[in-house]
Amino acid sequence: MTAALYRTRWVLSCVSLFYGFDVLLEIGNQPMKKWFFSLSALLLACTGSVFAEPASHEYNISPVPFTQVEVPNGFWRPRLDAVREETIPFSFKKCEETGRISNFAKAGGLMEGRFQGIYFDDSDLYKVIEGAAYVLALQKDEKLDAYLDEIIAKIAAAQEDDGYLYTSRTIYQKAKDKKGQYMPPGGLERWSAPVGNELYCIGHLYEAAYAHYLATGKRNLLDIALKSANLICDTFGVGKSQNWPPEHQEIEIGLAKLYRLTGERKYLDTAKYFLDMRGQKEGRTYPSFGLFLQDHLPILDQKEA
Repeated sequence: MTAALYRTRWVLSCVSLFYGFDVLLEIGNQPMKKWFFSLSALLLACTGSVFAEPASHEYNISPVPFTQVEVPNGFWRPRLDAVREETIPFSFKKCEETGRISNFAKAGGLMEGRFQGIYFDDSDLYKVIEGAAYVLALQKDEKLDAYLDEIIAKIAAAQEDDGYLYTSRTIYQKAKDKKGQYMPPGGLERWSAPVGNELYCIGHLYEAAYAHYLATGKRNLLDIALKSANLICDTFGVGKSQNWPPEHQEIEIGLAKLYRLTGERKYLDTAKYFLDMRGQKEGRTYPSFGLFLQDHLPILDQKEA
């Protein structure tokens, strides 16, 4: 059920962002399960019930920035304090223990060793950083702020010169003796395994960078994200070296957030390209990924989550 709710919200958010709310309403008038559209409308309302004045490059409806939200004492504040005091430190501790942080140091040549974990583990660190940024926006914490800077320095070291960032492949590529090394999907070749989660991971990087910049005003993580996004925009698209939709639904919202922050149109255009590629059968680098990855039909023809 949780996955269904997430996908419902994702589809509706993307449709309203890229095609307009009128198209969303038109979809709602199609014969489909009544509970689906009712639930979808509720989710959309919950995510956009309070609006800030949109920037000049924004869609005419935009969410209020989380940095403009205050949570007073009451039901939610103790729970958010628990996140700041317990959940975030524990999550970073587990990232340290499982190699999720040291993988970036290894990819960046700051330490020796093989990749630990599984190829999509980069995304977990980005998610925790995003959560930590929300915490910093709520209450300043110099120790946490400095700790994030240390982690971001490792991420910067792991990023390749052209913006590519995927620690399992970089570590494998740099290893002189590949025997015993963890080999990511596709081996040495980038983008060679559509379910390798390269795009999924960096989508979470973009969301983390967006949150971190809004919370701190620092560009250190944002600059990493923009360098990566420029590579993606140069690589993916009709007539470019890669022409296929992403695996899980993540990089689209990450690119849209970078557009919201910078006004750089190519980020939004690439996000829309990824959305439009779902369900397309012709001219793709790889065949359809099917229902599991919402690639079975064009996005506007998908009526159920």
